[in-house]
Amino acid sequence: MKTKVLMVCLGNICRSPLAEGILQSKIDSNSVFVDSAGTAGYHVGNPPDERSIAVARKYGLNIEHQKCRKFSKEDFSEFDYIYVMDRSNFSDVASLAKNQEDASKVKLLLSEIELGIQEVPDPYYGGDDGFENVYQMIDSACEVIAKKLN
Repeated sequence: MKTKVLMVCLGNICRSPLAEGILQSKIDSNSVFVDSAGTAGYHVGNPPDERSIAVARKYGLNIEHQKCRKFSKEDFSEFDYIYVMDRSNFSDVASLAKNQEDASKVKLLLSEIELGIQEVPDPYYGGDDGFENVYQMIDSACEVIAKKLN
């Protein structure tokens, strides 16, 4: 049985698609499945933001095929680990938990590393540097997660 990991941000077009792609590149896809979702349904069906696609491409990752979807209560049953990008995502996801078992699956992504901050900032309204910065944060956290899963 595969371990299933879900990455969650607000719109599922910037941070969580990067986290999905980065973690996928570090794990054995025969034993771990990675997906992503957003807490809001603003961009359902759309590909990731062009800036996320570009920064991923810079590091040899192709995330163009991903399609935005909204997080649902059913994701608690489907996934073993749910990593969120910030406290607002944490609140939104945790509020949908049916029980303590569901709630215990939700963690801040950056809680996996000692970075001095707990939230991956949303780069959407910033420039390209924000996407590079976010990529590096997510990559560091995914390195630790991949070691735990492999």
